[in-house]
Amino acid sequence: MDRKIEHKKNPLKRILLYTLLTILLCLLLWSALAAGNKVTIDRDRVSIKTVEYDSFEDMALFNGKVQPLNTLQINTIESGTVKKIHGQNGALIKEGELLLELYNPNTELSYLTQETAIIEQINNLRNTRISIKNQQMTLDKDLIQMSYNFNNAARQYRMDTTLYRKGVISKNDYLKSKETFEFQGKQQENTKKYMQNEQKDRETQLRLINASIEKMEKSLEQLRENKENFIVKAPATGLLSSFNPLLGKSYNKGELIGKVDMQDGYKLLVRADEYYFNQLKTGKMALLEFNDKQYHLKVEKVVAEVINGKFDIELVFEDKAPETIQQGMTLPIKIYLSNKKEKALLLPKGSFYQSSGGQYVFVLTNDNTAKKRKISIGKANANFYQVLEGLVEGDRVITSSYDDFKDKDVLALN
Repeated sequence: MDRKIEHKKNPLKRILLYTLLTILLCLLLWSALAAGNKVTIDRDRVSIKTVEYDSFEDMALFNGKVQPLNTLQINTIESGTVKKIHGQNGALIKEGELLLELYNPNTELSYLTQETAIIEQINNLRNTRISIKNQQMTLDKDLIQMSYNFNNAARQYRMDTTLYRKGVISKNDYLKSKETFEFQGKQQENTKKYMQNEQKDRETQLRLINASIEKMEKSLEQLRENKENFIVKAPATGLLSSFNPLLGKSYNKGELIGKVDMQDGYKLLVRADEYYFNQLKTGKMALLEFNDKQYHLKVEKVVAEVINGKFDIELVFEDKAPETIQQGMTLPIKIYLSNKKEKALLLPKGSFYQSSGGQYVFVLTNDNTAKKRKISIGKANANFYQVLEGLVEGDRVITSSYDDFKDKDVLALN
């Protein structure tokens, strides 16, 4: 009778088989995952830059608008309606040149009424002064006549005294002559005292009248000058700007109607982002490259007011401005945020920053593969980012936009 032979199972083979199957499954799973997190792109679609270790300039690029170094405002002195326009916007004007004529009938009538009243008061005071002087002349005439009478009485008295002593005339005639002499003497003495007091009063009165007339004449002169305030003239020589009046348009007193841009130099006005508000201070240096030449500037003024996320700074030239620049031109300038240069890892700027926020980059591991890597970025200037962590000198980085593959970890370049 035949007997069935049983073969013993080998557990080691089974373990090896299971292990191989597990490894194969893991490899398949990893390949599937890797394939899902990898994308192939055309090399020509990306920009590749190399990380360098070099000097880092802490500066920022801005656009500066050329403006005149000094500007004078033109304001109306009196309110009125535009009667005639003489100046033209954008024209070169000279100091004192007629620009605009205004008309205000109510104010002009008021000026005319005041002028008439002042002239009338001046005439009245002049007539009073003439009357006082005439009184003085009359008193002087009376004093002369009195002196004449006194001298005659004195002469007659001396003569009658001699004749009386010789017995030629009577005592009555002598006494009469003596009384006349004494009367004329007392009258002259009293009149002189009176005239002295009167003279002081008249001098005081005339001095006050002359002072009043002088003040009124100055008021009259000022009033007539005020009538000229309806005529707007150039306050200085320069370029007339922002001057756009219309015939018949009304302006209030002190209203801005234009500017005179002085031709004594230029400055640059920069509208900077509020991000730089604490970094841009007066005294910061700047550089303008224009027509193959370099011009140094410095921040002269910072307007401490942020409007719509922007604030203004003014820069002046250290030396002369370029001769060929014109008002209104926009020029690119570098403003140095720090005077120190330091060595650092530098990553050229690119649109990758907008995609990754500077949190990661794609670094080439070989000519055909790039992998995502976390990095840390510090300061930035117009051309480079300062790399703090994640990259080394010589790393090749894709710096173009990551928008099409920012959710991938590996890029295959072909």
